[in-house]
Amino acid sequence: MEKLQALFKQKKDLLSVYFTAGFPNIDSTLPVLKALEEGGADFVEIGMPYSDPLADGPVIQNSSTVALKNGMSLKVLFEQLKDVKKSVKIPMILMGYFNPVLKFGVEEFIEQCKEVGISGMIIPDLPYETYIEKYEKLFTENGISNIFLITPQTPDDRIKNLDKASTSFIYMVSSAAVTGARDGLSPKQVEYFERVNSMGLNTPRMVGFGISNHESYKEVCQYAHGAIVGSAFIKHLESNGDDHEGIVGFIKKLKNGQ
Repeated sequence: MEKLQALFKQKKDLLSVYFTAGFPNIDSTLPVLKALEEGGADFVEIGMPYSDPLADGPVIQNSSTVALKNGMSLKVLFEQLKDVKKSVKIPMILMGYFNPVLKFGVEEFIEQCKEVGISGMIIPDLPYETYIEKYEKLFTENGISNIFLITPQTPDDRIKNLDKASTSFIYMVSSAAVTGARDGLSPKQVEYFERVNSMGLNTPRMVGFGISNHESYKEVCQYAHGAIVGSAFIKHLESNGDDHEGIVGFIKKLKNGQ
């Protein structure tokens, strides 16, 4: 949590990159993390593959299916990450659905996160009310930030409640659709970003869903503290594998336009 908080105080126009653990190969997790850091990603979101990823588009769904077939599980992931703090210094977030966490055991899961150096969690299907009632104390005592998602349909009152409960950043879903690359911002999206920005929130915001290139990254940075790229990077891994130089080049082009 502290790593994330410090990052948002120090920098702007942040770039976060999502990838699915165990994709394209079971042992891709660490090579991908190291290449993302070298390429210039400011922090990373490691996807925990799940058999029924409702919020994800076909690209990320397929990566999840492949990762599960490769043998990826939470147990395997934590084993892969046990020494990651020695080689990867940027903040790491785990993103996924609540059912695997529940099966693993929430307390054990959070303890493992703390042990390997995870800064935060994004769990789209963990309701705010359930988190506050059952898990907030567990997360905060272990220094793990729970990151909430908002959409264009989220009411202002709820956004304000999420702002109060947030400890690092709010994930602004750019549209009500599933994940996937899109071309440019629509007037409705700009209106949504400006509405949220006018609310005087205390928590930084990152925009995700639909960011695929340097132009869309820079565009959303005008309305938020940074952008999250997922499907476009998964497509890169599909085509090029976990080649180190290929990943470094992808991130540098995304961030710098060259």
